[in-house]
Amino acid sequence: MSGNVIQDKADQRAREESMKAIREIFLKLVEQIKNKEEPSLVIKKRTLSNTIYDPKRKLLLLGNQKLVRKLFDESEARTFMQTVLMARIIYEALKNNEYPTIRDLFYRGKHTLPYTSPRDRFKNTWEEQKESDAVLRDVEVLTNKLREEMLILSKEKGKVVGDMRLRSGNDIIDLSKMGHGAYAIESTPDLIEFVDYSADYVLVVEKDAVFQQLHRYGYWRKNKVILVTSAGQPDRATRRFVRRLNEELKLPVYILADSDPYGFYIYSVFKIGSITLSYESERLATPKARFLGVTMSDVFGDDVPLNEIYITPEESRIGNPEKLRREKKERFLKALKDLGYKGKLSKEPFMTSEERKNFIIRAKEQDLERAVELVGDKVYKAFAGEQLKTTRSGKKSVKKSPGYQWFQEPKWIKEIGIFFLTHSKLEIEAMASKGLKFLAEEYLPKKIETKDYLD
Repeated sequence: MSGNVIQDKADQRAREESMKAIREIFLKLVEQIKNKEEPSLVIKKRTLSNTIYDPKRKLLLLGNQKLVRKLFDESEARTFMQTVLMARIIYEALKNNEYPTIRDLFYRGKHTLPYTSPRDRFKNTWEEQKESDAVLRDVEVLTNKLREEMLILSKEKGKVVGDMRLRSGNDIIDLSKMGHGAYAIESTPDLIEFVDYSADYVLVVEKDAVFQQLHRYGYWRKNKVILVTSAGQPDRATRRFVRRLNEELKLPVYILADSDPYGFYIYSVFKIGSITLSYESERLATPKARFLGVTMSDVFGDDVPLNEIYITPEESRIGNPEKLRREKKERFLKALKDLGYKGKLSKEPFMTSEERKNFIIRAKEQDLERAVELVGDKVYKAFAGEQLKTTRSGKKSVKKSPGYQWFQEPKWIKEIGIFFLTHSKLEIEAMASKGLKFLAEEYLPKKIETKDYLD
């Protein structure tokens, strides 16, 4: 029996390209030493202040600010050592035809070093995995290589089914013959080859349970869909896989997530990218992705009934509830106009008042705070005319937040404005609770056919 690792061409090509990128870093360091220069690494800053939003490309990107890590700089020596150590570990794994996990990298590099400081006689290279993970991200920035391209593995999370054939390694996998299960999107999605497919679009479902329901119902087969689930917050492999489906196969991508600030943010991560991984947005994000639902206007329509406008128990005790609700609705309409919304408010809801009574969940303070983070405190105050937190003085205040520019588009302002007006949220499962047939044969097809989505 042979002990050799069987490799495919894509795997070997990825190894060679990644080794070349790392080798170039070491060659520069060797050249600096030969020239009697201080060894140093120039890396783009992975900070909030160096993260910019490009509205034309609809991407979060890393700016041009850079930092220099020098071997003989006392404040930078340890991080310099960590970066070189991590690059060496990855290079050796690539050279030895290995597939380390991010946890492996932590243990392979963790050891104790003697220090000359009187206070610290000995110190570990890194103490926790979050520290080695941060160093790994620096190596990604330094080499312009994703960890997936360097064949570093992580836990598989996303799943996919559909009328599609993939080549993974030396095998052809038919995604239409998964039974009741699904294909787990591998942690090295760039090594997948799309062989052939028959699909009109991609539907990404936040909830794994809803994905399973749609899969068993045969939604992807009836509607010619590549059905994907991120099973919550998407991992990098799922984001990259979805990006490839859109970019290489030109398939439209629709996101189905909960109607709450967390569901909205999951869509944002797929479409725009994330601040933490802004250096990878150009390869992970899908700027053309569309938020299909569930939107707040799907739940309430554009004309929120007066009796469903939220007032606090305290407001109900000290004032006229009906008058308060009218005032809040007037403020909502004025804020929409002031914030640039020019569309018609004529959309009908997919739910009746009785269904909303049964299915909606009252938003908590942390939900409202998350929504403020998305649109900014100025937008919140325009809608609510009130604050969130009680200070020691007894007055209420809201944490200042500039918000995310892409959530300050008029259509998004309307949706999150309805959230502020009703203090309500809805999970995708509530739509399925109206009947799986309703979700699969009425709600989703109608939304796509009428182009009722947020772009």
